Amino acid sequence: MLQQELMEKPVRIRASENVHPLETVILRSWSKIAPFWPLKNLIAVNPVETLRFEDALKEANVYFQQGEMPEEMQGVNRESIKWLQVFFDQGQSTIQMPLRKEGLLKSTLSLIRFDERLHGNDKQKLYWLTNLPVTPKAVITETLAYLGIGTAGQEQFLTLLLTTLPGWAAYIQYRTNWADGEDAGCAHTVTQAEYLAFRLVLTCLLWPEAKALLQWHRHALDKADVTGTYQTITRNETHYRNGLLQQLSCAPPPEKSERPDAQLVFCIDVRSEPFRRALEAQGNYETYGFAGFFGLPVSVGNAVTGEAHASCPVLLKPAYHIEEKPNCSHDSCEEGHHRMQGLKKLYQSLKYTFTAPFSLVEAMGLASGVSMAVRSFSPSGADSLAKVLKQSITPSYALEPDINPIPFAQQVSFAAGALKMIGLTERFAPLVVFCGHGSTTENNAHATALDCGACGGRHGAPNARILARILNNEKVRNELRNQGIDIPDDTTFLAAAHNTTTDQVELFGEHAHNQRSEKLRALKKDLETARAENCLWRCREMGVSTTADHARKFTALRAKDWAQVRPEWGLARNAAFIAGPRWLTKDANLEGRVFLHAYDWEKDESGALLTNILTAPVVVAQWINAQYLFSTLDNVAFGGGSKITMNIAGKIGVMQGNASDLMHGLPLQSVFKSDKEPYHEPVRLTVLVYAPASRIENIVKEHDILKKLFGNGWVHLVCLDPQTRDKYQLTREFSWELIG
Repeated sequence: MLQQELMEKPVRIRASENVHPLETVILRSWSKIAPFWPLKNLIAVNPVETLRFEDALKEANVYFQQGEMPEEMQGVNRESIKWLQVFFDQGQSTIQMPLRKEGLLKSTLSLIRFDERLHGNDKQKLYWLTNLPVTPKAVITETLAYLGIGTAGQEQFLTLLLTTLPGWAAYIQYRTNWADGEDAGCAHTVTQAEYLAFRLVLTCLLWPEAKALLQWHRHALDKADVTGTYQTITRNETHYRNGLLQQLSCAPPPEKSERPDAQLVFCIDVRSEPFRRALEAQGNYETYGFAGFFGLPVSVGNAVTGEAHASCPVLLKPAYHIEEKPNCSHDSCEEGHHRMQGLKKLYQSLKYTFTAPFSLVEAMGLASGVSMAVRSFSPSGADSLAKVLKQSITPSYALEPDINPIPFAQQVSFAAGALKMIGLTERFAPLVVFCGHGSTTENNAHATALDCGACGGRHGAPNARILARILNNEKVRNELRNQGIDIPDDTTFLAAAHNTTTDQVELFGEHAHNQRSEKLRALKKDLETARAENCLWRCREMGVSTTADHARKFTALRAKDWAQVRPEWGLARNAAFIAGPRWLTKDANLEGRVFLHAYDWEKDESGALLTNILTAPVVVAQWINAQYLFSTLDNVAFGGGSKITMNIAGKIGVMQGNASDLMHGLPLQSVFKSDKEPYHEPVRLTVLVYAPASRIENIVKEHDILKKLFGNGWVHLVCLDPQTRDKYQLTREFSWELIG
């Protein structure tokens, strides 16, 4: 239900009204715009999933893929971009735009009268500007009348004002409907009506004949044809799905086995799948898949730096705030941090004042040149030098979470909920490791897109540390025993972080559990072996032929190289989501294309666990899948364009060159091998569930979001019946069709 509410949040319309007031027209015009999160916490969204997939392809083509936009509209866009950049800037510029506290519309109306490019000192235009109404809706009413847009064409015209500059519109959609915390509370506020009023004012000044935009759109609608695209996608999906099902049909039934040496819980992220396979080949290990925030809706703060962030899916609000504290002297850590911040502020102040940059270049020019040369020709050397310098200023320290803000009863609830969702309620190994993940890259505007989406585009290690600490609490374990989850006394929970760029796995808290030293040593050794094997596979996917030893160095180098446009492939080529036991997929080479979520249908009689999987992780996986699909179909309209020519705009997004729209998708290098050859294969997500068809069907019928996804053809749902091993696919009419 939560996911359904969130999906419907941006557009709430009273559909029963025959004559729509202006407020409803405004809301309807925004229905074509999906939100776009800023660079600091990028997440994927599907821009048009309320439509049938075929219709969505056509609508996307008509509204967002029109390269021949009227020149006059391009002029309006250029002036819009100029003002939006300065209004929404988050500290990139030295001088802030005046009057931002007044909001977008009031501040721009107060200032554009000084912009001769907009009015050319025309007295009539200046008089008109001076006498505009003060409220956004009144401005919209007057400007629409000025442009000659009648009631029948208002919704369509306002929609076109948004879709002809979709990147900035998507950011406004985020700010007005989804932003929370510092974003929602910042001084430069905006509403959807304000943004439309702002666009209309500029349109009136620069293109009084903008009514012609409606005819331009009708022409685009007439010539739209996406038949070939749809057929190609369908053909790719059928070929992939047949191969996947053939592999899973060979899976042997489970057999009783000895107690594993360790159990590791990874994020369902597709990058975890090949690493899990490599690790399981090293010894008696079991791995599980679970959403990388480990079911903890928390925000995490650093007690030293004072920084904090939500470490849960961005669509959820943190229920508790957890401070991570250093395991050393707090004062020494804090002093070091203040020294580092002081040096950064000094450098920034010298760099961005009016006169100091000239002397700064003279004083530091040689040092900067040497630094650039080292970073370019020896990234590893530059990284080592930077670590030495940083260590001399501020000592390194490990962080440990203070879980006291979470009430004891809630700690027990989080622990039980996580273990049940994972399917780990018995037969615990001596070591159980919760493995969060994140990436390491240099000079990468889209770095957060490579981190854990379940943790709001951040690293997942803090959540792993929190859950491990909760489950190592003897009082929590005692309460879990009362609920039927008996954790042996010799079981220890650890946290870890999987670096998806280098495949290095760092274990946390191992020093406190010396009684497991032998098993820990064996696990650390096997993790390094798995790293070497997976790095070799990564290199081959990157088109590099090398050895296992050199592969580790190669992937580490990509993480440190500031000129590297493709540090890793991220979630490219994602194609399927499987909810089932690990034995079903363990012997299959899924090629890093599958989201793997642990699920045991026999332990879920009520279907509650499967409901959570289908209405949360599957929905998010579909957004990711759609983002990669559209970014590959048209990287200019739906992607980020080439990293080589992009610039950061106001620290919130990227643009191509110095005056493009905000690019609101994945960069070219994230989905293409070269400028012409794609790496990602555009396919819709296939969701395969190992559970009785009747259980799956009942869940789908009860949730509108699932009926939209499956009924509109955004996701292919396949049931692998655990009793008959027959395979069924859900049709768009919600009936089962035997396949294979």
